[in-house]
Amino acid sequence: MQKRLVVWMVLVFCTLVSQNAFAKTDLGLKAIGGDVGFVDPDNIDGTLGFGMFANMGTFSPEIRFAPHLGYWSKSETFDGDKASISDISLAARGQYMFPVSSPKFRPYAGAGLGLHMVHAKIEIAEQDMGGGFIIPAFEASDTSTKLGLDLGGGFVTPLSEKTDLCLDLWYTAVSDVGHLSLKAGVSFDLPGGGSSNSEPPARPVKKRTTRR
Repeated sequence: MQKRLVVWMVLVFCTLVSQNAFAKTDLGLKAIGGDVGFVDPDNIDGTLGFGMFANMGTFSPEIRFAPHLGYWSKSETFDGDKASISDISLAARGQYMFPVSSPKFRPYAGAGLGLHMVHAKIEIAEQDMGGGFIIPAFEASDTSTKLGLDLGGGFVTPLSEKTDLCLDLWYTAVSDVGHLSLKAGVSFDLPGGGSSNSEPPARPVKKRTTRR
């Protein structure tokens, strides 16, 4: 089911990009930033997550290319035994910037595909079974790479001419470690990259005609 969903999202995204996108493509590193917030993995208590992102320009005036690098980890202890899991992800996300009348509040919805390097580790403490019989401590770990699908949205508002505040909510569907993340971040425009605070496409205004 997840693979089918990924395929459909790729087809939808490619369709949106292909519609008069390449005639107005403006790709290039425009801004970089960082984010921090709450990550709520499936079947695990919530934890803190960190990330870095970039504004790599636009496929069209409304569709922005925004890669994201993320990290979160969680450890739990049970009677001396310890289990931990971490996820390092690199995702290619597209963001549809909704046309608005003011650049001070720019909502967007997005989707993307990412690679997740998931590391799990378990540490079992030494156990004294009595009668001089002791089970020695041991540990085991595993690292795997998984494909994930990102779906989310948020908004951007300028803090200054070259700085943006971003607040977003994303759900990442990935085997065993699917998670919801709510983060706030700040992005900084780069010299020569143009301003990410430029006014977005406005909604067309219908002209009223008067009858004589």
